[in-house]
Amino acid sequence: MITLSSDFGTPYPAAMKGVLLQHGDARLVDVAHDFPRQDVRTTAFWLREVLPYFPPAVHLVVVDPGVGTDRAAIAVRAGDHALVGPDNGVLLPVARELDDPEIFEIEYENADSSTFHGRDVFAPAAGRIHEIGVDSIADLPDIEPTSEFEDLRFPEPTVTESDAVGEILVVDDFGNAITNLPGDFLDGLNEIEMNGETAPVKPSYAHVEPGQRLVTVGSHGNVELAVNRGRGDEAFGVTVGDEIRFEK
Repeated sequence: MITLSSDFGTPYPAAMKGVLLQHGDARLVDVAHDFPRQDVRTTAFWLREVLPYFPPAVHLVVVDPGVGTDRAAIAVRAGDHALVGPDNGVLLPVARELDDPEIFEIEYENADSSTFHGRDVFAPAAGRIHEIGVDSIADLPDIEPTSEFEDLRFPEPTVTESDAVGEILVVDDFGNAITNLPGDFLDGLNEIEMNGETAPVKPSYAHVEPGQRLVTVGSHGNVELAVNRGRGDEAFGVTVGDEIRFEK
């Protein structure tokens, strides 16, 4: 199996699939091609939440604001999985979630295009890794182990027994504003003060009336700001990167 993730929309992913199919008959699975354009951190968050549910696979990821620059191309081996993409940190959070990652630099000099490395660099590398097997990445002639790579780590909240300071990491398509605060901060609470406003703490959206705000723990295990059948980001007036202060 080879999964594909990008911010390309259409029709560019089809070109990557064409290249992959030249290397064999792998099952190709689209994760998403509508990640926010050039948003490395948001993509990294969702890959960390989604890819661990897949069986062993090669994961091709192209969200690459640095295409055409001197940023490296890398492959990451993480247990039975391999990830291929640009060296901008997007692969590292999910790689750490899968296993202890090993990083390899992909050598490339004669790409057909300086603007479409998804087709010309990353897809061919993913196809070759799928052919040879994840355990044999180091045997490929144009791939070398490296200790120099761009890492990406999500900001940690500051948490005490009575309060916490966190950040909005991402907003999903439903408008749920997902923070970096671990869900257990809400244990035993019926309500919480957030940036000077009080909101109910509930186990799920349907525990309040449609249109009402709530603070809950999402499937990712983090505290999120939501509205039953509405948009939490709009109701709470927050966006990605905003600081959030919670008081019990």
